[in-house]
Amino acid sequence: MKNKKVNAEHVWKQFEDDVVPQLRLSVIDRAVYSHLLRHSQLEGKPRVRITLAWLAHGTRLCVGSTRPALHRLFDKGALRLVECSKEGHVVHVRLPKEIRGVRVGKIARPPRVVCAVNLERTDFLQNQALKRAIHEREGGRCFYCLRRLVRRRRCLDHVVPRAKLGRNSYRNLVSCCHDCNTKKKVHAAVEHVRWLYRERRLSDADLSGRLRALDDLAAGKLKPPVPGQENRKNEADK
Repeated sequence: MKNKKVNAEHVWKQFEDDVVPQLRLSVIDRAVYSHLLRHSQLEGKPRVRITLAWLAHGTRLCVGSTRPALHRLFDKGALRLVECSKEGHVVHVRLPKEIRGVRVGKIARPPRVVCAVNLERTDFLQNQALKRAIHEREGGRCFYCLRRLVRRRRCLDHVVPRAKLGRNSYRNLVSCCHDCNTKKKVHAAVEHVRWLYRERRLSDADLSGRLRALDDLAAGKLKPPVPGQENRKNEADK
């Protein structure tokens, strides 16, 4: 009795979405399996008689590429050899749902691995991503004078200067404008903030806020948005 034809659209989606990623089929493997699927199950018959020449011609591949692809598909369980003869091989082509180890409808994606960053040991000048994290923490404003920063003119400044053994830590690096970076130089950050106040570039409230921000920075309360750190925090809160 002739088998009932399968839903070709449904099978093809399972092939692309489930079989290919889960069995890790190469481009050649995909071509061979899809060609055999087309001439068997999609025509209502689970088996098809093939020769290497016929298969190579149909997939536009050479025999040297077709033969190992067949062997790989046999090994992965996508095909089953039924009969060998001089006239050709009879192959049972399994549907995606019939292939052992393939979970139809559930693509086996590898779990997302997020490398947690140890903030206290990280040198934030080692790459551009970490430098951007410091800039993003300040929200586009100079840490000292609160002026809106222009991307091309922003700088990273050591609160405790390198000349005084200041580290490249998130506790010691801030995003600032070029003017503040130039004027502060090796002076203490508190002195520079008070100078800005005397120059009337900071209000009373701004001065209090900047002094408080310096304390929070030194205490490690102003953490930059480093990828992976948010995941650690969420796991700790659970």
